[in-house]
Formats: sequence, C-alpha cells, structure tokens
Amino acid sequence: MYKPLKTLTLTAALSWLPFYGTAQANEPLTCVSLDTNKGDIVLVLDEKNAPISSQNFLKYVSDGFYDQTIFHRVIDGFMVQGGGLTIEFQEKETNAPIKNESNNGLKNIRGTIAMARTSAPDSATSQFFINTVNNPSLDYGARGKDSWGYTVFGKVVGGMDVIDTISKVQTGRLRQHRDVPAEVIMLEKAIAFTCVKRIVRQQ
Repeated sequence: MYKPLKTLTLTAALSWLPFYGTAQANEPLTCVSLDTNKGDIVLVLDEKNAPISSQNFLKYVSDGFYDQTIFHRVIDGFMVQGGGLTIEFQEKETNAPIKNESNNGLKNIRGTIAMARTSAPDSATSQFFINTVNNPSLDYGARGKDSWGYTVFGKVVGGMDVIDTISKVQTGRLRQHRDVPAEVIMLEKAIAFTCVKRIVRQQ
C-alpha cells in the first residue's frame, strides 16, 4: 500500500466535476505527482471506478518502479506513453498483469490516464498513457458490443501543459520501436499523496 507523503488542496473548476461527480468537497482523494525533466504532472486517481488499476499503479509508485524511467512513445494528436522502460530502453520486470476495467464508464478523453496493454484485454502491467486528445476509439465497446478498451483510472489536474510539451517533441525509430522521442523524456520520480477537492464555482 502506498504511503501518502503530503496533503494538497486542489482547486476544482466546474469542468473537473463530471469526472469526479460522486466526490464531495474536502473528501480525501489519492493524487500522484510525476516529476519529469520537462516539469511536474499531477494526477488524481479514480479509485471508486477503477480500483484494480488504481491500486496496481500505486503499488508501482510505492515501490519506486517508475523512478528514472522514460516516456518512450509519443504520438502528437494522440497520447504520450511511459512507465516501463529505462533510459537504456530496457524493459523493467513487472508484476503480474491485471484485469481490464475499461467497462467502468470512464472515457479516454483529453487529460485522462489509462493503462497500456497488448491486444489481450487483461494484459496491462506497469505501462500507462495520457490522452492528449479525445480518443473514443480506445473506449469499451468502440470496436463492437462489449469489446474491451483501454482502462481509464485517473485524470491530469496539474501540468497538462507539460504533457502538451512532451507531445510536440521530435520522434523517430529506435530498433523495432516507433514514435520514440529524439530526446530523453525522463520520469524522475513518482510520488503518491492525499489531496482534497475544493469546489470553486465560476461566476
């Protein structure tokens, strides 16, 4: 289980509310800071709708697994992906795959974080991606009734400008890999902490 290091108050505009409509003001939530060499990204996890994926992600965070890994796949107008490769482009040993939760009602919209996987539905381990645009083709049922998608388990609530910066880097091929950033995009440290939602109503 992760150990919260600090508590942060997140000021939430109305656009925040549909994603966490069941969360009350000042209700404790779980956030994760992804500290990168391009700036910091803050995520809030949806443990109610994606409990398996959230706890899986937090276990990797708690273990320090993500520290000094890279964003190894970047496609402008689609997503940025990381969470499993070292700077030497070696895949790290992961825990067992988890159950697909893409039928949880959460959508792959801009700013959401989702589990990466192979073509097998229940194959997600450590790798994740952050959607830079709305990607309905990745949702549950997009490829036919009851077809599995990619599980959304959280949302960026700070540092989306960092994600947009990463999405614009030049990319190319490296051995068998495509869409590899030409410069190192390092996830230096991932830190879990408790945050609370404070609703500020727009005038």
